Formats: sequence, C-alpha cells, structure tokens
Amino acid sequence: MPASPLSTAQSARVSIASRLDGIRRDAGLTGHELAVRCGWHKSKASRIARAKTAPSDTDIRAWCQACNVDDQAADLIAASRTAESMYVQWRQIHQDGMRRVHEKTMPLYERTAHFRVYASNVVPGMLQTTDYATGLLRSITAFQGTPDDVTAAVQARRHRSRVVHEGKHRFGLLLEEAVLYYRVCEGPELAEQIQYLLDVMGRPNVSLGIIPFTARRMVWPLEAFYAFDDTQVAVETLTAEVNVTAPGEVRTYLKAFAELSQISEYGPAARTRLTRALKVAERDD
Repeated sequence: MPASPLSTAQSARVSIASRLDGIRRDAGLTGHELAVRCGWHKSKASRIARAKTAPSDTDIRAWCQACNVDDQAADLIAASRTAESMYVQWRQIHQDGMRRVHEKTMPLYERTAHFRVYASNVVPGMLQTTDYATGLLRSITAFQGTPDDVTAAVQARRHRSRVVHEGKHRFGLLLEEAVLYYRVCEGPELAEQIQYLLDVMGRPNVSLGIIPFTARRMVWPLEAFYAFDDTQVAVETLTAEVNVTAPGEVRTYLKAFAELSQISEYGPAARTRLTRALKVAERDD
C-alpha cells in the first residue's frame, strides 16, 4: 500500500543529497574542504549532504564547480526542483487566494484522459456544486488564514469541472460513504450536492463507487488522492499537496485504487446509499 506521501517527498530530497555527497567523495574532498571552496560556513555542506537543508540552484552550481563536475549541475538542479515540487504547502499554494491554483491546473485537467480519484473526506472538486464548494472553500480560507477570494475560486473550480461534461475524459471516482454525511455546508446545500452525484453517476464517462461504512477493509482509509492518467498522483494532506511522479509510486497508488474499487458498490447499490444520505440531508433542512 502507499507509503506516507510525506516520506515519499523526503526520500526524493535524500536522493539528491546522496548524489551530491557522492560527487564530493569522488572529488576526494572532505566536507570542510568543500565548504571552504564554496565560501560557506563549515556546517552548510554537512547539512546539505544529510538532507537537513535543501540546496538552492546556486548551491548546487557551487558544489559541482568545487568538485570540477560543472556538467552535472543542470541535471541535479532539475532533479532538485522536482523533489521540492513534490511537497508544496497549502499556505504557499494559496498565498494569493485559491483562484489561481484552479486556473493553473486547468491544462492538467484538460490533457488527462483517465482520472482516478479516491475521496475520504469531501466530494471531489470536479463534482462539487457551487454551494458545496463555497462552504468548503470558506472553511479552508478561514483555517489557513489565506486571502479570501472564495467567490472567484468557486467560479474557477466550476470552470475547471467542465471536463466532466466536455471532451473525451473518463472518471473513476471512489467515495467513502462518510463523505456523504460530512457537513462542510448546510443541509439543503448538501442535499443538492448528493442529488448532483445521483445525476452525474448516470453519465457514460463516469464510474462512481461508494465504499460502505461496513466494508471489510483490505486497504485502510487513506489521504484523498487524484491520479492523472498513469503519470502523476496528487495526494492531499492537511498541510500540503504532495505530487508523486515516480513510476513505482504512481503504480502503488493505482494498485490501492484498484483494491478499493473491489470493496466499492456501484449502480443500484450505490444509488441506494446516496438516496439514504440525501434523505438525511433533507430531513435536516
């Protein structure tokens, strides 16, 4: 099953640090000698080599120059940027509000042919109604203390969601049954959201599965994740989004999705669970 996404990101950082330390050893330099050549405090080289400090592009260039391997700098910088992009804090992503992140990811959504989404906490963004998305994004904005552009962000999210109805995209969506009951908005708004799920699950390009409360678990509840074709998985944690692109890691998430699919209910059985949740939301209007 998938390892912690945080450990995946850290492993990428450790890999870069190990490569840099190997270059130092091949050059026959001690950490102190490298620091002197780079004009650094003596502890900096050690902290980079132990993955305690992430190297900047300038640090990598200086390191490679000190070890007479300038030709390796470009590849190492590219790898380091990939490692750093794997783990991006929500505060950083949302520093100017949430609208831009929706607009920025639009090309990814447009070029993805097959979406596989596992939702353990909220309805997936591409299936959210306006009122449900508004309630959720207002909560996120308040919790993170980031700029309030909720109205514009909801519009951008809804615009991005057109992929469900346009183009030749396929959607495999798995929701934990609890998602249907979590109150991230008011009762009438949640009822509207569940009704939309009932409507959209009839589309030929949408496969919607509900994982029952009582399902015998071979895969425990995980962080929500979005798989874009077979090339990228975005994992959502409380503090950050972790982007996984290593083929082996992506395959592990797809394996988890396949096994979660086996314990999900579809068709009439899924409709029964959605209808039951709808009645509860309506009762609480």
